[in-house]
Amino acid sequence: MVTISLCMIVKNEEGVLARCLDTVKDIVDEINIVDTGSTDRTVEIAKQYTDRVFYFEWIGNFAAARNESFKYATKDYILYLDADDVLLEDDQRKLKELKETLDPSVDSVSMYYDAGTDEFGNVTLRYRRNRLVKREKNFIWKGDCHQYLEVYGNIINSDISITHKKIKHSVGRNLNIYQNKIDRGETFSARDYFYYGNELRENGHYEKAIEAYDHNISMKEGWIEDKVYACINKADCYRYLGDTENEIKSLFQSFEFSKVPRAETCSRIGYCYQRKREYNHAIFWYNLATQAVPQSEKWSFSYPAYYTWYPHLQMCVCYYNLGNFEKSYYHNEEAAKYRPKDQRILHNRNLLQSKLGLEK
Repeated sequence: MVTISLCMIVKNEEGVLARCLDTVKDIVDEINIVDTGSTDRTVEIAKQYTDRVFYFEWIGNFAAARNESFKYATKDYILYLDADDVLLEDDQRKLKELKETLDPSVDSVSMYYDAGTDEFGNVTLRYRRNRLVKREKNFIWKGDCHQYLEVYGNIINSDISITHKKIKHSVGRNLNIYQNKIDRGETFSARDYFYYGNELRENGHYEKAIEAYDHNISMKEGWIEDKVYACINKADCYRYLGDTENEIKSLFQSFEFSKVPRAETCSRIGYCYQRKREYNHAIFWYNLATQAVPQSEKWSFSYPAYYTWYPHLQMCVCYYNLGNFEKSYYHNEEAAKYRPKDQRILHNRNLLQSKLGLEK
C-alpha cells in the first residue's frame, strides 16, 4: 500500500481548517501545513493535527508557496488541499480504496474538483485536477495566481471528488496579483489573459474583462478549452452590460472552438431568446442543452445545472407563456427531479396543477 503526504498552504483559516483536516486525517500518513502569515488561530489549530507546521513569507505568488509545501513531503505520494476543501464521506471511502490498490507506477491521479454546490447538494461547477502525485517526480507548480501543477507521465482519472466549501471570498486579492504582474511589465500568456478576464468579470470590470478574453481568443497558443469559456464568459459580460447582440455573437463564437454546442452555451442562447420573448427559439436551444452529455473525462469547466434542471425550468416558463400548460408542467417536474424543494418549482407546480385541473 502506498503512503500519502498531505501538503497545504494556509493563512487565516481558523474557521475551516479543522473541518478540512477531520475529513482526511485518518487517510493520509503525514500532514504538512505551511502558514503564510496567519494572524488568527490557524497555526494553533494546525498543531492539534500535526507537528509538521512550517512558515513561508507570502510573496504574492501561490505557486511559490505550494512548491514550498511540497518540499516537506516524505511519503510516496502528495495530496494537496485548500483549507476550505473537504472530502465527503463517500469520497473518503474511495480515497482509502485508492490508497490500498494504487499501482506505484502511476505518476498522478486526477480527481474531480467540485468547486461549487447549491443548497440542495447539486454540484454547480466541476473540473478535474491532478490531485495525488508521486513525490519522487518533483512536479512543479507554476503561475502567480491561478496556478497549475505541471504533470506528465502515467496519469489516471478517478471518480473521487474534492468538495470546495468556501465561507468567504477574498475580493480583489487575485486581481491585485495580476495588477502587480502588469506593473512589473511581465508578458501575459493566453492562460494569464483568460484568468485575468475571469477576475475582472467577477469584480465587475466587464469592459476590461472583454478585452482580456479577446486577447486570449486571438492568440494562437493556449488551451482550446480556455478559449471556449473565454467566449462564454465574454458573453456574460455583454449581458451584464445590456448588449444582447454581442452577447449572442460571443456565444456562437464559442462553437469555433468547441466544434459542437455545449449545454453551457445552449442554455445561455436560450435565455437570450427568452428575454426577447422569442419562446420557440428559446425552447429549441434549451432542449438542445438537455440532450448534451457532459464528458466525465473532460478536464475543463462543467456546469451541471445547464445539462439538467435549469433548461427544464426555463422551458416550463417558455411553454407557460405560449399557453401550453401540459408541456410546461412536464418540464417543471423534470426540473423537480434535481431540486425537489426549490420554491420556484413548488410554486409552478401548484399554479400548473390548477391550470390543468390536477389539484389533489
